[in-house]
Amino acid sequence: MSDLGLLARQVIFTNRTFWRNPASAFFTFVFPLLFLVIFTTLLGNGEVPIGTEVIKTSTYYVAAQGAFGLISACFTNIALVIVFARDGGVLKRMRGTPLPPWVFLTARVIHATLIALILVAITVAFGAVFYDASVPTGAALGQFVTTLLVGAACFSALGLAVSGLIPNADAGPPIVNAIILPLLFLSGVFIPFDNSTPSWVEVVGNVFPVRHLVDAMRDSYLGLTNVFSWSDIGVMAIWAVVGVAVASRTFKWEPSR
Repeated sequence: MSDLGLLARQVIFTNRTFWRNPASAFFTFVFPLLFLVIFTTLLGNGEVPIGTEVIKTSTYYVAAQGAFGLISACFTNIALVIVFARDGGVLKRMRGTPLPPWVFLTARVIHATLIALILVAITVAFGAVFYDASVPTGAALGQFVTTLLVGAACFSALGLAVSGLIPNADAGPPIVNAIILPLLFLSGVFIPFDNSTPSWVEVVGNVFPVRHLVDAMRDSYLGLTNVFSWSDIGVMAIWAVVGVAVASRTFKWEPSR
């Protein structure tokens, strides 16, 4: 069988294992929608200033929680699944099979990307149906899809990189949450920035890819720009390269002794 055939079969297998854990799959899809409803309810469906534009609170959170869903699917899930598979000896056994390592890892990334795309599509549809949020069209749709694909590649690479730095399965959830939760708050995913936001918050947020994913998705989703957010996409691409470089040196197939 060709490598592409192996890759397709591995993607199918990865998808089956994902859905065989219904609790994990359920919360992966529900959390973004839950946060969208919670924050819109708590803050009211008023208006949020974005630069010189003013948008509905619910519309802001449709884009922000779509970004959160992508990060959950591509960063959090990949990092934790890899760590648990490594500690359970699954990766060691997989490494001993004829399956090329790149096929196994690429299938994991492709599956995470597909889940992220489905999750974002559900979030967009939910916002359109229940909050009358607009849907990207034309050039904005092209920017939106490009942002999703680059973001998925970026956070998948970072998920693989972080998995190699986590010593064991018990340390997985706290380490991953300690990394991503502060960045979500520093990037405006949960609380929109305004004039009272300390400048250092935006400075720190701009260093990491979460803020750039949120900004690019929001701009394309809301039609605030007619051109690609090349600076945001560029920062995510750089972090993707960093993730691949770190993963190539730290990724482990066997449990730590």
